[in-house]
This record gives sequence, structure tokens and C-alpha cells, in this order.
Amino acid sequence: MTRQQFQALSLGLVAAVVLALPLFVRSATYLHILILLYLYAYLTTSWNLVGGFAGVLPLGHATFVGIGAYTSTILSLQYGVTPWIGMLAGGLLSVFVGVLIGLPTFKMRGAYFALATIAFAEGIRVMVENIDQLGPLKINGPRGLQIPPLNFGLANFMFPGKEPYYYIIVTMLAAVLAFTYFISRSKLGYYLSAGGEEPEAAMALGVNVARCKLIAMAMSSFLTALAGTFWAQFTLYIHPKSVISLDLSFEIAFIALIGGRGSIGGPILGAIVLRPVSDICRIYFGDKLPGLHLIIFGVVLILVMIFLPRGLQEPFSGLYNKVADRLTSTVPRQE
Repeated sequence: MTRQQFQALSLGLVAAVVLALPLFVRSATYLHILILLYLYAYLTTSWNLVGGFAGVLPLGHATFVGIGAYTSTILSLQYGVTPWIGMLAGGLLSVFVGVLIGLPTFKMRGAYFALATIAFAEGIRVMVENIDQLGPLKINGPRGLQIPPLNFGLANFMFPGKEPYYYIIVTMLAAVLAFTYFISRSKLGYYLSAGGEEPEAAMALGVNVARCKLIAMAMSSFLTALAGTFWAQFTLYIHPKSVISLDLSFEIAFIALIGGRGSIGGPILGAIVLRPVSDICRIYFGDKLPGLHLIIFGVVLILVMIFLPRGLQEPFSGLYNKVADRLTSTVPRQE
């Protein structure tokens, strides 16, 4: 068995297990938890395009989740537009907002950039919370928007069971992982990595670092907004604190940092480890200690940064490579 064959076999086994899980997980609660796990892995992978490869630390990505959720929901409720079209509209609007945020903030470094993105995100959340009507658009302020579960079907992105949502988010996650893999091995990916690690050296070699980061921000904003529409159609109820909260932005960043920012598998590993912790904290301690999961994330982040600076993907990658070497070393390499 060659190394390429082993990698293809591993990927095929993982895909088979993921696709077959709904056949064995009959509990709606556990299926719900799996859907959220994949959703956060998708969100973190989208964040990783700018927060990982570009070497910056955006902490306001919930803004794009909210834009995607509100855009598709308003278009659906008030104008009868299918959420699939609303999903694309929310993504394009998020690109505009993302570039608008990135133009001034990418000139900042370190904590200043992170603080600026927090300020933008909080400003948008406060605005949405205090606006009932924006021209012809009904936003409904802090009460949020509820989607009546009336017209089930693929065209309306609404289903009576959780299985269709499961396969939709799995497809979205597979697509964003493939896209990230392609970007990481493209010229843009190399430019982003160079600009993130040594921006002065990259600029000296002729790389337009600011433009590359804006492109990454646009792609990340668009993909994140798509998840906002999925969130709205999955929960059938959105409000500012659920889709534009700093908690959501911080959780996405924590998952990436702990899993391993700038890597393909890091966001998935982070989601697998942290999402169950978040769900357990909300189920058992949500009424008494609502922010407990973020405290746990902070402690885990400190430990990971001390002992595994490159995240959890580092030991997992090492283990995978050892197994691959063991299984493929028995076959003589062809010259």
C-alpha cells in the first residue's frame, strides 16, 4: 500500500462513518449535538481562512453569522424568497461588510486588530437589538424573528426531522474543507502564510499583503454567512444574542486556536473536543453558570498554548504519520 492509497483509504473510512452515523444514532438529541459539532467545525474552518492562514485574530465573526441569518430570514418571511437564494444574498452582503471592516483594521497589528473587530461586532449587535424597523425591513429588535414551520421541503430549506439538516451541514463542511485545502496549496495561500508570519519580508518580495488579507476576509465572510442561514433554518428562531453575540465569536476563535489555526484538520479536532464540553455545560449548568464553557475553553487554551503551541493537530498529525509509515513501509517504494 502506498502513502497515497493509505490517505485515500483513511479519508474514505471517515466519510463512510460520517455518512452512516444517522443510521445508528436514532436519538434526536444526539443527532442535534452532532449537527452543531459539524456546524462549528464549518464556522471555524471558514474563520481559519483569515484567522489562521493570514495570521490575524478576528474576534467578530458572529457578525457574518448574523448577517447571513437575518438576510435569508427577512427575505423569506417578508418577500417569499427561498432561503437558498437568501443564503447567497447574505453571503454577498457579508463580503461587503467584511471588506468594509478589513480596510481600516488590517492596518493594525496584534491586540489592536482583535479589539477593533470586537468593537465592530458589538456595534452591529447593539444596532440590531435596538432597531425594530429598518425601512421596509422588519428586524424586530431584541425579540428576534421566528420562522413558522409550515412549508417543509428542500426548496424551503425546512424539514420535519434532523437527518436532512445533518447531511446538508456535512456537505457544507466537506465543501469548505476542500476549498481550504485548495487555497492552502495555491499561490494565494503561500502569500497569506508569508504575510502572516513575516509581513515586512513578504512585502519586500513584492507580495501585496493587505490585498491578500482582504481577499481572505471576503472569502471567510461569505462562507461564514452561509452558516448563518443554516443556523436560522435549523433552529427556526434567531435573535441578536444567539447569532451576533461575542460568545459565538470567541467560541469560534477558541476552537481554532485549540485545534490548531492555519491547519486543515485543526478546526475539526477543536470542535470534536470542545463542542461536547459546551453542550454539557449548557445542559447542566446553563441556568446557574451560563458562561462556564468559555471559562473551560480559556483554561484549555492556556494549557494548549503552553504545551502544544501548534494546537491539538500536532500530536494527532504525528500519530497519523507514524501509523501511515508503519503500514506503508512494508511495501517497497517504486523508483
